[in-house]
Amino acid sequence: MFSKSRINELNARTDQPQQKGGASATPANANAPSATSAAKQPAGPKPPASVLSADLVVTGNLKTTGDIQIEGTVKGDIYAHLLTVGENAIVTGEVVGDDVIITGKIKGRVRALKVRLTSTAQVQGDIVHKALAIESGAHFEGSVVRQDDPLSEGKDDRRAQQTPVIGQPKQKQATVAAAGQSQTTPKASAVGQ
Repeated sequence: MFSKSRINELNARTDQPQQKGGASATPANANAPSATSAAKQPAGPKPPASVLSADLVVTGNLKTTGDIQIEGTVKGDIYAHLLTVGENAIVTGEVVGDDVIITGKIKGRVRALKVRLTSTAQVQGDIVHKALAIESGAHFEGSVVRQDDPLSEGKDDRRAQQTPVIGQPKQKQATVAAAGQSQTTPKASAVGQ
C-alpha cells in the first residue's frame, strides 16, 4: 500500500534535475523522462539503512531518499523514506518520511504517511499522518491531524494560522488523557484577572 516513496517526489520538486554532462536541465528537455518515471525502472538491490550509532551526536538537518536508523542524538530536521528512531535515540526537530517508527524520544513535529509509536516511544509535538498506530505504553503530548497527503508542507499548520489579537483572551493548552493517548484542547482565560 505504501511501497512508492513520496519523499522522492518532494525532492524532485525542490532539486533541479541534472543532465549526464552535469549541466542543469532546461525547458528544452521537457520530453526527457521525469524523476518519477525513472523511479519505476528496476534498480539494483535496495541499499541498507544508514545507521547513526548511539555515541553519535548530529547537529543539523539530515535528508535522504533512503532509510535511516537513529540510535544517537539528532538536533535538526530529518527527511527520509523510512525512519526508525531507536529506543535510546533522541531527536529534536521535525521528522518527515513515508514511514516513521518511533521507539525513542522525539521533540518536534512528525509528518509521515505511516507513523508507529511503540510502547517505549516518547513524542512531544504534533503528528500529521495518513495512518497512525500507537501501542499501549507510548507517551504522546501534542495534537494529531490526519491528512491524505501529510508530506505536503504547510497544508494544515494550524499554529502558523493562529495569530493573537490584542484585547482578546489568551489561549492556554490543557492536556487531556484518554485511553493511553493525550490530546490538547484550548482553554480560554481572561488577561489581567
